[in-house]
Amino acid sequence: MTRLPKEPRAWAALGMAYVQQGRTTADPATYARAEKALRTSLSVQAEDNTDAEIAMGALAAARHDFPSALDWALKATGDGPYSAAAHGVLADAYTQLGRYDEAEAAVQRMTDLRPDATSLARASYVLELKGDTGRARDLMRRSLTAAATAGESAFARGVLSALALQDGDAPAALAEAQNGLRAAPGDPALLEARARAHEALGHTAEAVAGYRAAIAIAPLPHYLLALGELEQSLGHRDQAEAQYALLRAQERIREATGTSADTDAILFEADHGSPRQAVILAEETLRSRPFLAVHDAYAWALHQAGRDTEALEQADRALALGTRSALYHYHRAAIHQALGDPGAARHDLTRALLQPGFHPLHAAAARTLLQRIDASP
Repeated sequence: MTRLPKEPRAWAALGMAYVQQGRTTADPATYARAEKALRTSLSVQAEDNTDAEIAMGALAAARHDFPSALDWALKATGDGPYSAAAHGVLADAYTQLGRYDEAEAAVQRMTDLRPDATSLARASYVLELKGDTGRARDLMRRSLTAAATAGESAFARGVLSALALQDGDAPAALAEAQNGLRAAPGDPALLEARARAHEALGHTAEAVAGYRAAIAIAPLPHYLLALGELEQSLGHRDQAEAQYALLRAQERIREATGTSADTDAILFEADHGSPRQAVILAEETLRSRPFLAVHDAYAWALHQAGRDTEALEQADRALALGTRSALYHYHRAAIHQALGDPGAARHDLTRALLQPGFHPLHAAAARTLLQRIDASP
């Protein structure tokens, strides 16, 4: 880059490359390098620099600063109204801010401009959030067919695996992940997808090995939490605690950077730390990210803290679009039961257990609770 100090598009491309790398590694230093490159691009060309604006929006989203992501996306779509990528960043920001109708409109605009793998993937996600996993799967298969890069293909395979798990089809989930890994053997998201499928099938040794392989490449919080809770379910306390210690260290780094907590940190604190602290984290995050997953994490934190009336309101918001998340349904079931409504709890437990191995700890608790409800006079 030293040979091109005044080339804004080159600096923007470098910044976006760092953003993409940071999403895989979760390394704050990578995001700092991304911002430096993008600020350089904008210093060279402050106006009509759509590439840098798109990348700045993507960077803000990666840091979970969705209000800033929206600001950059609106600037990018204003300067580049025919840029599909700009509308994609806009859709992502609207989604995480809980503005789902506007997100869907942005995705439609993106697809109209360029019906490629990335726009089809976002359209699939719109349907997934609404619980329409069949149509979401159809669009993701179209995204896979349209994939122009190995990364796009790997992403599509990972989503197809996750959608199969949502439908309770663990063998199909495993097949999708394995197909993806044949083309991209070191992709951490696919390694994690295969681990989750093995876990759902009861192949615990393979699941542990898969999570460890993913973590060796990218120690992302949700990988660490998944492995820790699986190890805990197997009675491996020392191995579980090793993962939890890494999560606590990552949380200290997050606090030092001043970024909002992700849902993994909130759920970890609710289940393995202080529910009161989990509530505080969730309330802080919800102010800048009123997304379904945050409402669910907040609901669970409130339940664990004994505040079930407030928890039910948040759980209802998490499921308001019809999302087919087994974990969300289990969380609401436990809240309904705590509030003395076993009928509503039974309904949510039945939905959750359509995916029998949805969680290494909570799936067993869901089965036990349903048996107790059914045995009650």
